[in-house]
Amino acid sequence: MALDVKKIDVYVAEIEDRPGALAEKLAPLAEAKVDLAFAFARRRPDVPGKGVVYLGPITGAKAKKAAEGVGIVPATDIVALRVEGPNRPGALHDVVKVLGDAGINLRGVSAGVIGKRWVCFLAFDSKEDAQKAARLVKSVK
Repeated sequence: MALDVKKIDVYVAEIEDRPGALAEKLAPLAEAKVDLAFAFARRRPDVPGKGVVYLGPITGAKAKKAAEGVGIVPATDIVALRVEGPNRPGALHDVVKVLGDAGINLRGVSAGVIGKRWVCFLAFDSKEDAQKAARLVKSVK
């Protein structure tokens, strides 16, 4: 069965490195009924007391206005793909191997399994790398 591959628009925001900061940042999105496919937050070791959250997609005028109101903006330096398929041993390896063999460098990877399906988010530094990756990943069985 072929993998389902979709481009995901990535949004980014700085957050405080303290309890509740991420919840505060996400509250307006929840109120606007934004259906996020992913969110990834981490501390910024280079900026003590700060963190960063990457999330997406954010679609529709109401959702974008809610995001903008709390400093969540479109990322300009990261492009992501969402890959989903039936779970099986080695699935993630097969995807990242085809990319590595093609000389495509990954900026980041996040993956998980729910039931009999797996999903991963692949992050790239350029639109061109993401487009090439999408074609290659679709060929993985």
